[in-house]
Amino acid sequence: MAAEGGAAPAALQPGLVVALQANYCWVLLDRPGPAGATRLLCTRRTRLAKSGQMICVGDRVGVDGIDWGSARGAVAALEPRAGLLERPAVANVSLVVVVVALAEPALDPLQLTRFLITAETTGQPVQLVFSKADLLPAAEVEAWCRRVSDWGYPALAISTHRRQGLEELRQRLSQPGLAVICGPSGVGKTSLLNALCPELGLRVAAVSGRLQRGRHTTRHVELFPLAPGALVADTPGFNRPELPGDPALLPALFPEVRQRLAAASCRFSDCLHQGEPGCVVGCDWERHGWYSTCLAGIRDHVERQERLGTRPAQPGLRRRGDRLEPRLDPQLRQASRRRQRQQAWQESREEEQLGSLSPPDPAG
Repeated sequence: MAAEGGAAPAALQPGLVVALQANYCWVLLDRPGPAGATRLLCTRRTRLAKSGQMICVGDRVGVDGIDWGSARGAVAALEPRAGLLERPAVANVSLVVVVVALAEPALDPLQLTRFLITAETTGQPVQLVFSKADLLPAAEVEAWCRRVSDWGYPALAISTHRRQGLEELRQRLSQPGLAVICGPSGVGKTSLLNALCPELGLRVAAVSGRLQRGRHTTRHVELFPLAPGALVADTPGFNRPELPGDPALLPALFPEVRQRLAAASCRFSDCLHQGEPGCVVGCDWERHGWYSTCLAGIRDHVERQERLGTRPAQPGLRRRGDRLEPRLDPQLRQASRRRQRQQAWQESREEEQLGSLSPPDPAG
């Protein structure tokens, strides 16, 4: 197993991060250890933190300093990721399942659009699921499915009470890979997982009767096995997904725009499809108004950052006061002797702490 930025020591045990809780992570090992141990509660090596390497659920990692008696260890290496869903943070995603309720709470097309934008940023396939389909007449459910199909998203309408659509969704999620379920609070994501895997017994709560808002029952991201080689991530709900930081990135996150640009090109390469001369995308598609709302939100955010002087520096540059200056290549940057001594001392302390947790050697 190779560590990010160099070769990993041979003693590392490879595994998959299946949950994060506070400053710890649970790692599922590729191969069982002594006495059949398969899961370890791990900390993160200081050198990973200092190099800015954040550990996410779904990451492939290497673990060392293992105390098999207490099932503890330390993540010492992080493999390169195939992709990342930033919110909720899940690495190596192969399918994003966006779940929204048709009722209780009522479906908001703009909020749904923002969730679809978040899913599209991964570059992975997106599956749209309408939950609580039993709360609307069948004709209205079918109308919603036809509507989002025009957006570019075939949808599944499900009902956990009537077990409608569950088998079709199970087949989709049972494909090898890591599927992440995301969506607003209260739409039934955890109830859906319980219906697919009754043995999980995950906690759920009813929607607030007064505000018609979902209650947060899932507090952290966790992976669950659904079929051999197939994992599914349950994630906390949130109601306002973030938008990309660059307006130029937004058009490619709409299937309707991608479809029209595949057939022809706009007159200007930086066209944002707001009625510019020679624009082939036009405004005659349903989500253009919500696209414009999102675009305006991104522009306002960028202008506010520039006005406050907090806009991130361009790649290869860093901000110093009110000016930008070249950033030193990290490969050319050398750690000071003091920093090297501090790092060596910190790692020796970690080794001592892990060693103190080990049971005494009977042969000693």
